[in-house]
Amino acid sequence: MPAVNPERVRSRVVILGAGFAGITAAQRLGKLKVDVTIIDRKNHHTFQPLLYQVALAVLSPGDIAQPIRSILKKNRNTEVVMDSVKEIDTAERRVLLESGAVMFYDYLIVATGSTHSYFGKDQWAQIAPGLKTIEDATNIRRRVLLAFELAERQMLETGTHPALRFVVIGGGPTGVELAGAISDISKLYMTKDFRHIDTKTAEVVILEGGPQVLGMYPPNLQKKAVEQLNALGVTVRCGARVTDIQPGYVMVGEEKIESVCTLWAAGVQASSLGKMLGVELDKKGCVMVNEHLNPKNLPEVFVCGDLAHFEQDGKQVPGVAQPAMQMGDYAAKRIGLLVADSDKGARQKGFRYFDKGDMATIGRKAAVARIVWPFHADWSGVMAWMTWMMVHIFFLIGFRNRYSVFLSWAYTYIRREDGVRLIVGSQDLPGWDTLAPPVGPVTD
Repeated sequence: MPAVNPERVRSRVVILGAGFAGITAAQRLGKLKVDVTIIDRKNHHTFQPLLYQVALAVLSPGDIAQPIRSILKKNRNTEVVMDSVKEIDTAERRVLLESGAVMFYDYLIVATGSTHSYFGKDQWAQIAPGLKTIEDATNIRRRVLLAFELAERQMLETGTHPALRFVVIGGGPTGVELAGAISDISKLYMTKDFRHIDTKTAEVVILEGGPQVLGMYPPNLQKKAVEQLNALGVTVRCGARVTDIQPGYVMVGEEKIESVCTLWAAGVQASSLGKMLGVELDKKGCVMVNEHLNPKNLPEVFVCGDLAHFEQDGKQVPGVAQPAMQMGDYAAKRIGLLVADSDKGARQKGFRYFDKGDMATIGRKAAVARIVWPFHADWSGVMAWMTWMMVHIFFLIGFRNRYSVFLSWAYTYIRREDGVRLIVGSQDLPGWDTLAPPVGPVTD
């Protein structure tokens, strides 16, 4: 395919990745006198904080994902390309795509996020899926729901079934949210759906290698989180380092823990695109950036979101949605200043993350929230849960998404039912054959 013509009047900004940082940057750049190309291997932006609700059948994928073109359709200076990046040539200022197209740039924003890290045990990925994409969410939903379906069938055929134990590895926000949601659907939403099994007997176990769950939260909220998880019937085991994962069980040292479904929420690593820049990376593959979010000696390149290693007050800014959005906004604003007046750009202050707080939902009417702005407070329980709901509704892109999510939550809360319990794809569940007893005659 022909290369994009590098001889042009207006500066071209190429954005790699349509996550929170990339979309935010594109929205601001849409108001400036530049040409923008945003490239992503998918055609949609995903609101990742609610992925776990797709995974546990509360929401459908369309509630939390929206086509990139729809989000940016009012930006007349912006084009969207669905493709993958093969190479970044910073000397020639061009991006080579898998399709063969070449995109030249004056400014480049790299915001391709992160993926799962299995700490060198990549074979575990097939047994214990993580949660980063819509595909991950539907895979987890299939496995969790399939465990109940197979138990029902096994009970009908043999009069018994394996213990419905779900193991979540990792006690960060994603692990806590997954564990709480599994407990909710088994003890609240599916209790009348099955005739031969009691879904309330399902066990959920969190295995956290560190000393506490939600390690980035203050100790009082960590304690509240454990109390709320225990109230939901979730067992929390800290200091439990997983040494092996096999179909049907997890090893913690010499201890074998049987599991009908194992989920991974323990580690992340940066996107591989950081390596293409040929600059300094940290141990997770994040790109080391300066106060303007530039890698060393590349002032025209900006790295934002999970892929950036930016330190503030001696600590690395966390790889979550709010910092990513603020980084994307800052990079776009700086590009605008540099294009309009290089002197203003030179005088611009460095990026500073405005921390508004953190929230993690645990289950129905259960959550923890560390509020920093507009006031300082540590909340837990119903108040934190309601705040979490309002904040996530507010940040969802598009009226339809906000409306449909609000209705789904209201329906689930009032009726104690969720309506997206669809199993799509394979009916094989890793390890079930090793846990289930042999099939005998069907009982009455």
